[in-house]
Amino acid sequence: MTAALQKEGKLYVAQCLEVDVASQGPTVEKALANLTEALELYFEDGDVEVAEAPIIAPVEVRLPRAG
Repeated sequence: MTAALQKEGKLYVAQCLEVDVASQGPTVEKALANLTEALELYFEDGDVEVAEAPIIAPVEVRLPRAG
């Protein structure tokens, strides 16, 4: 599975990119641990469709100077 993490306020939000499951925590490690638990519960049902892992690539963008 692939997780994307983003800081939102004081918490980190971890989103699984192959299935629509997310979790959060006060640290990156805790957010990932919580996402792992959420995914395990999600897959307990057994009848789940998993998307192919997305391609993750950096993109460089030039921003106009302010002022």
